[in-house]
Amino acid sequence: MPEALEVILRTVFAVVVLFFLTKVLGKRQVSQLSFFEYITGITVGSLAAYISLDTDKTWHLGLIALIVWVAFSLGIEYLQIKSKKARDFIDFKSTVLIKDGKILENNMKKEKLTTDELLEELRKKDVFKVADVEFAIMESDGAINVLLTRENQPLTPKHLGIKVAPESETQAVIMDGKIMDEPLDTLNLSRGWLEGELEKLNLNVENVFLGQVDSYGELTVDLYTDNVEVQQPQDKPQLYALLKKCEADLELFSLSTKNKEAKQMYENTSEQLQTLLKRLKPFIQN
Repeated sequence: MPEALEVILRTVFAVVVLFFLTKVLGKRQVSQLSFFEYITGITVGSLAAYISLDTDKTWHLGLIALIVWVAFSLGIEYLQIKSKKARDFIDFKSTVLIKDGKILENNMKKEKLTTDELLEELRKKDVFKVADVEFAIMESDGAINVLLTRENQPLTPKHLGIKVAPESETQAVIMDGKIMDEPLDTLNLSRGWLEGELEKLNLNVENVFLGQVDSYGELTVDLYTDNVEVQQPQDKPQLYALLKKCEADLELFSLSTKNKEAKQMYENTSEQLQTLLKRLKPFIQN
């Protein structure tokens, strides 16, 4: 067999083997790596290259070494799952870099981290002032996580004592010009409804690169042709979406108020609006 052809065949074989062995090692091998996983990735890649290029008769030894290394890595990962002491010994422990707005210089030296590097990592988290940081910690994979002081944290409904109704996930119902039936079923919608919405926009499914439906039942589309302007929805569907939003707002007001009379009023109004929407739905969604 010609040497070039042999290298090609071995390379294809090595890629296939490496793909399946990487699948066995799991998703962490392609995301943030720990210290040991970093070593594993380099070694496995080197062994795969050896299998591809070694034209001697000993190339199969590289395959054996690759399988042994992957098996050893799986054993180490199992040991880490079972033992906290093993995790701390094999991987680095987390290190506190900032506490109560003050930099811990000894820990910075221990991690061989300069002030410029720390400030750069803080800026990546949209933090420009060390005094605003309650707690900053370097994880075992080298990432730095930051907790701001309470007065510098963004306000949320929870801080205001407001309970927010859960929001449904936006579903992609058209992808690459094809209708996705499973997301439509999740939203309790049909192909007929989707085709009707597209007809209102003077569009065909084949023209749509991506179509999404939000929790209010509103369809938004991105077309293959970027310079074509999508026709705005008609007034009746917009009215239905607006009424649905009003219903959701009334439920939110009902949950957030502590006044019993106001709470009862919001609940009654929300129920009346729900009844009205059921009656109007056949007319304002056409």
